[in-house]
Amino acid sequence: MLVAVPAFPNTQTPAANKPQTSAPAQPPQVTHPGAPPTATPFPEIPLREAPSVGLNIVVLDPAHGGTDLGARGTEGIRESEVVVQFADAVRRALEAQGFQVLLTRQGNENPSFDDRSARANAQRGAVFVTLHIASTGLAGTARTYVMPATTTARDPSGMVPWDQAQAPFSTLSHKLGDMVQAELEKRFKGSPPTAQEAPIRQLRTTAAPAIAVEISSVTVENRADLDRMIPGVADAIGHGVAAFRPSYIVPVMPGTPLVSQP
Repeated sequence: MLVAVPAFPNTQTPAANKPQTSAPAQPPQVTHPGAPPTATPFPEIPLREAPSVGLNIVVLDPAHGGTDLGARGTEGIRESEVVVQFADAVRRALEAQGFQVLLTRQGNENPSFDDRSARANAQRGAVFVTLHIASTGLAGTARTYVMPATTTARDPSGMVPWDQAQAPFSTLSHKLGDMVQAELEKRFKGSPPTAQEAPIRQLRTTAAPAIAVEISSVTVENRADLDRMIPGVADAIGHGVAAFRPSYIVPVMPGTPLVSQP
């Protein structure tokens, strides 16, 4: 079950000790709002190739966990439990494609939204994939979500506020989402052909290409119906991320020198 919130709530006041994000080839730095930001439309932030840093890491996020059970079905199916099984299969599929996979959780813990984002933001050459099981939607289908394109506010130093970290990566996230969704559509009849936009809380603070994949649904009468989807979902994400690899580029703020190969 996805948590949707307003893209940039005015009431949010990030703690002063929130981690700053880090990504390859000096992308936009992320900070907490200090000086009044200057709103800059996302398209004005150029995307430049980073030949010295390729896409090697996938940060995989099984949603919920701990006391947060996520969506629950009438047959006792709990999203927080089922999604771990999906994540394990997705991890193996991605590793088969040559990626290093980092999980935000492996047991029944429940990292915060910011802790999950920080795991991705600390990597070089990474994308972020969060996995969910829906309580709605046609059973046996899957959907990929990305954050809507928006503006990026930054202070004079060029640093991007923490809660807008995803904005410079919007174009890349859409491309990654479309590639993964195309693979899901091939395997699950009734799934949409392209990624959909939604203000997903987990994606907002992630400074990397980031998508949410949601599988329907916990309302199935037989848990085996969900289990049968696991190999197809894993295969689709593995192939989709691998197809995206040649497109991986790094957002660079205006004035930042390009990194050239020796």
